[in-house]
Amino acid sequence: MRKFELRTGSRGFKSIAGCDEAGRGPLAGPVVAAAVILPEGYTNSAIRDSKKLTPLKREKMYTVIEDIALSIGIGIVEPDVIDKINILRASLMAMENAVLTLSAPPDYILIDGIHAIDTPVPQESIIKGDSLSISIAAASIIAKVSRDRIMDGYHNRYPLYNFIKNKGYGTSEHIEAIKKYGRCKIHRKSFNIKA
Repeated sequence: MRKFELRTGSRGFKSIAGCDEAGRGPLAGPVVAAAVILPEGYTNSAIRDSKKLTPLKREKMYTVIEDIALSIGIGIVEPDVIDKINILRASLMAMENAVLTLSAPPDYILIDGIHAIDTPVPQESIIKGDSLSISIAAASIIAKVSRDRIMDGYHNRYPLYNFIKNKGYGTSEHIEAIKKYGRCKIHRKSFNIKA
């Protein structure tokens, strides 16, 4: 999980940020990205792709990362913006904003996926980076937990959709609720609802 960090560090880069997003696929809620700079040489086998962790383990690792990270940045793009610019551009915007909110600019960025972000900072896009890089895995955990907490808050405002359970994803229960009650303010209007 440190191969990319070691390789990047051997080229002279010291402050390496991992960057990932959560929430590209849901029918409701924002897309949330995180950028995380871990201490040089830090290792922790429990930091893995957030999708491979239980919600309880993600929460635990969120606290660990929050305590150990040199800097954490968060970027949030709301559903109305997603509808205007499309989910890919919104995801990249969220990652760009996450990098901008780091307390100190990184020397290098490792990004999950195939797309680069708009920044002068040198970067590398890594397919399945959240399974290959500890920095990206840490960012995936921060992004996922941050987004889940946002959706838990929305559940209190829009309880008919059970966001506390589905987090905005297109479960059959969620789709049935949309058919019955219509869309609420945080639904992405540009996303198709499939029966």
